[in-house]
Amino acid sequence: MVETARARRGRGRPDDHRSDDRLFDRELDHLPPEVRWREWMNRVEATIFAANEPVNRETLARIVGKSCSIDLLIDDIREELRGRPYDLVAVAGGWKHLTRPAYADAIRAAVGTSERTIDLTQSEVLTLMTIAYFQPITRAELSSFFGKEISRDLIGNLRGFGLIASGPRSPTPGAPYTYVTTKAFLLEFGLDTLRDLPDFEALEDAGLLSKEKLLAGDIMPGFSNDGGGDAGVAGDE
Repeated sequence: MVETARARRGRGRPDDHRSDDRLFDRELDHLPPEVRWREWMNRVEATIFAANEPVNRETLARIVGKSCSIDLLIDDIREELRGRPYDLVAVAGGWKHLTRPAYADAIRAAVGTSERTIDLTQSEVLTLMTIAYFQPITRAELSSFFGKEISRDLIGNLRGFGLIASGPRSPTPGAPYTYVTTKAFLLEFGLDTLRDLPDFEALEDAGLLSKEKLLAGDIMPGFSNDGGGDAGVAGDE
């Protein structure tokens, strides 16, 4: 009897999560289709509402049936939120509840904001834009794009904001680090994936960006006047 009790306790510990997983009813086959769909909608919305970060498709798949289309479910939730002051938004590879921009002033007036404000210089914006479009890219390659030295301080600031991170080392001599954008970059600019970046041709047609000028270092007046020093940041290559 003692051995049996120990065996039962032993079986329960390492596989608690797996056991709970088996007990959780994803399929809800006992419910009528409309009621089942509504329950799946409620589960998904509650999970996204409770999460601090965007919730990805794999996570949502754990709480709905195998036959459930998550995209259709999200569409139905968003339809119900139409006219509400918040929405369900695809961002950074998942979904997140976000208040609508029209209510930003009201929220700030009522409770202020605890969110960190990212205040980028023109140089930082242009460097970040170039990394986003041409990543992975080295600091030397960035410097050749702009026709001037891109400082370690500038790169350090973007890293400090969490907008970029080190990518794979370049195969060029010295194997310098490359830089890539991060999930925080997607969140900050409201992008689901990098595919949501404005099309280069569209920006050129709108007169907002010229690839030729970018590659030639002829970007904007005043670019060389803010953030051009090279004071150095430890660990940057």
